[in-house]
Amino acid sequence: MKRAYYSSSIEKFKKEETESILGQLLIHDEFETTDLQKNAWRQEILILKEQLSALIGGEIAFEYTIPRIGHRVDVVILVNGIVFLLEFKIGDREYRKSTDDQVMDYALDLKYFHEASSDKYLVPISVSTEAKGICTDVSVMKDKITDVIHCNKNNINTAINNVLDLLPGCAMSLSQWIVSRYAPTPTIIEAAQALYRNHSVADISRNDAGAENLTTTTEAINRIIEKCKAEKKKAICFVTGVPGAGKTLAGLNIANGRHQFGADEHAVFLSGNGPLVDVLQMALAKDRAKREGITIANAKRETKAFIQIIHKFRDEALTSGEPPIEKVAIFDEAQRAWGKDALSDFMRRKKGVLNFNQSEPEFLISIMDRHKDWAVIICLVGGGQEIYTGEAGIEDWFKALKKGYSEWNIYLSDRMIDYEYVGDSTIEKMLKGRDYTATPSLHLGVSLRSFRSECLSDFVKALLDNNKENAREIYQKLNESYPIVLTRNFEIAKKWIRSKARGSERYGLLASSEGKRLRGVGIWVPSEINHVGWFLNGKDNVDSSYYLEVAASEFKVQGLEIDFGLLAWDADFRYENGEFCFYKYRGSSWNHINVDQRKRYLKNAYRVLLTRSRQGLVIYIPNGNFDDATRKSEYYDGTYEYLKSIGIEEI
Repeated sequence: MKRAYYSSSIEKFKKEETESILGQLLIHDEFETTDLQKNAWRQEILILKEQLSALIGGEIAFEYTIPRIGHRVDVVILVNGIVFLLEFKIGDREYRKSTDDQVMDYALDLKYFHEASSDKYLVPISVSTEAKGICTDVSVMKDKITDVIHCNKNNINTAINNVLDLLPGCAMSLSQWIVSRYAPTPTIIEAAQALYRNHSVADISRNDAGAENLTTTTEAINRIIEKCKAEKKKAICFVTGVPGAGKTLAGLNIANGRHQFGADEHAVFLSGNGPLVDVLQMALAKDRAKREGITIANAKRETKAFIQIIHKFRDEALTSGEPPIEKVAIFDEAQRAWGKDALSDFMRRKKGVLNFNQSEPEFLISIMDRHKDWAVIICLVGGGQEIYTGEAGIEDWFKALKKGYSEWNIYLSDRMIDYEYVGDSTIEKMLKGRDYTATPSLHLGVSLRSFRSECLSDFVKALLDNNKENAREIYQKLNESYPIVLTRNFEIAKKWIRSKARGSERYGLLASSEGKRLRGVGIWVPSEINHVGWFLNGKDNVDSSYYLEVAASEFKVQGLEIDFGLLAWDADFRYENGEFCFYKYRGSSWNHINVDQRKRYLKNAYRVLLTRSRQGLVIYIPNGNFDDATRKSEYYDGTYEYLKSIGIEEI
């Protein structure tokens, strides 16, 4: 597929017959062209022939496809190295905010991820052909993207000339620009959609190192699967990775690639993270429904086979002793599987199963062990991510393997020996002499999450570990590309985050599930929210994150991302006397948390919240209230002073 349906010098474009240009657009259209689209293209061509009649030099492209992600820009005009992006709305009599967001998204996508655009001026233009002409000053932001310019069919030439008079040019050909390398960093939602459209991880990785890392891990797992198939064996693999390295992406890639019904090789991506599964299932269904013209309900039936909530997979196995249809099962965040006590209690209370005495890892292995020939389990393991009571960590997987399943081959990332995975124990102790194969390629060592900075996770770790000097040093480097700011005024925080986000970049309100006294400043943290709507709905929907009215807790955002976050920091995790202290609000007062495991959960909750934002973060800490014993100023002042002491800028 060509990057652009039609491209030419502007001089040649002006001389070429309109029907000839239209014919080339029709030939290269990968979809069935409607009469409405055909007429729109004809109008665009006629308008631009007239509007560009006096322009000397330059090149033009129609229907330029932003690589890999698949969005198409109506028209790109390149003059003196300045890139004009035109989004036409034929017949519109007003300028719509949705069109502004659409064309700004194109500019942002190209600026951040398109090599030839990274140092060029990008000019997004919204063209509502029948709207009134308005005079718009050219305003340029520091990253060389202008504010959206509004044009009708009669003043495009004026707008282009105004920009050319204002901005310095440079030499660049359209052919160079079109074929330039594109290296995006998609959100997990966008990545899942791209994989589902049969893109590769190399297509959707931000850099060569990240693509190579993901590809190497995928190939290593595929070799293990092929060996098991050929030799009729069973294996369990433990994949580790630094925060944001793409463990979930690697798992989705394997599940998508091995989901081969014709070869009797079913694969499934399983997660205990309900919000993640709900959001991904709906995002994939909406994307497929839009592309294929089917209903969302029909599209969702297939996506549910590809991505499932782990509890439903487990519950189905309770009703039958038969092996599942899947031969390959990928368990996301395997360290968050439930221990024996937690699962047994749940089974007794919710399922009426009275004599259940297995941990979730042991039961899940037993389900896959029902296969008589071969099976593979892939455990994606994160460190420092446990946030739910009852989560067993990685130890229960090893307990199950030590207890039985001697015919299962064990493959471990060579980083499984690290403290964050095994604590004070060792692999040898946990497996009690079982053989295993340590494989370096099962570790994902390159962070992909934040294209702004590789060191966000390091900064958050230093901050939470009370390592002031290290946090201060990292912040100085981090703040150059990834802004983190601090305020005690909620309205200022909201104003800051709205000013930073452009186009449809998603922003949202975050808070700890234990932030019970944020309600005193008008922030409610409900235990249940419409998390699908929060992540997927647009700016016109009150359930969306954009309204900054519903705070999403660590339970709703773990594994997912937004572009900019507003973190409301309550007194549950407060800095006192030179260290972080842990509290839980019960009844009418804050109570100390003394159990180490519960302390770890709370600390990890803030780790999750501090690392959800891809492009920047504002932290809001209330002032407190002397008249409210549950919101005393000293409950908040220590945290505020600590964050200031490591250099976080106050706004």
